[in-house]
Amino acid sequence: MLAQAAGFAVLAAVSPTALLVMAVFLGSANPRKTALMYVAGAVIMTVVMAVAVLLVLHAAGLNQPRQRSPRYGLRLGLGVIALGLASRLVRRRPPGPAAPGAEPKRPGLVARLTASPSPRTAFLLGLLLFAPSATFIAAIQVVATANEGVPVTAAAMIVVIILTVLTVWLPLVAYLAFPETTTRLLRTANEWLRAHGRVIALGALWIAGVVLVVNGALGLAR
Repeated sequence: MLAQAAGFAVLAAVSPTALLVMAVFLGSANPRKTALMYVAGAVIMTVVMAVAVLLVLHAAGLNQPRQRSPRYGLRLGLGVIALGLASRLVRRRPPGPAAPGAEPKRPGLVARLTASPSPRTAFLLGLLLFAPSATFIAAIQVVATANEGVPVTAAAMIVVIILTVLTVWLPLVAYLAFPETTTRLLRTANEWLRAHGRVIALGALWIAGVVLVVNGALGLAR
C-alpha cells in the first residue's frame, strides 16, 4: 500500500512551475521568510486536502471490502481525468513571441504574484499551486481504502504529504544549508525547466493516467 501511495505522491510532486516559483522566491530580497511562507502555504493546502479526501472516502465507505468496484471505479475515473488534462495540454500551444504591433498579453496569475515577491504572495501561491491533483487524490485513495489501523494510516499520510511537497521543502532546506550552491543550481535548473518543464509535466500526467486507468480497469475486471 505504502509503495503505491508513495508512487502517486511522487507523480503529484512533479511540478516544474512550483520549482520555478521557489527559485524566484529564493532570489528575492527576503528569501528565507518568503520561501518559508511559500512552503507553509503548500503544506497547509496539502494537509487540509489530504485529511478532507480521507474523511470523504471513509464517509462514503470506500474502505470497506464490499466497496471494491467503487474503489477501482474511482481510480479509473481519476486516470481518465489525468489523461484528459494531458491531452488538453498537448493541444494547447506554448506561448510564443508576440507579433509585431500586437497588444501584449496580460501576464498570468503566477507571473503577477511573483513579479514583486513577498511573504503574503508566497503563501498564496503555495495554496494555489498545491491544490489537489488527480495523482494526489489517487495517493490518498490508496491509503484510505487500505483499511489499515490508525497508526499505519497516519504514517502513510505523512509520507504522502512529505513527498507531495518535495519540490518546495527540499530546495528550502538545501538553501538554508548551502545558500550559494543552491542558488547557483536553481538558476541553472530554471533555464532547463523553462525549456523542458512542459514535457516533464505532460510525462507525469500521462504516466499517472495510464497507471490509474490500467489499475482501475484490472480491479473492475476481477
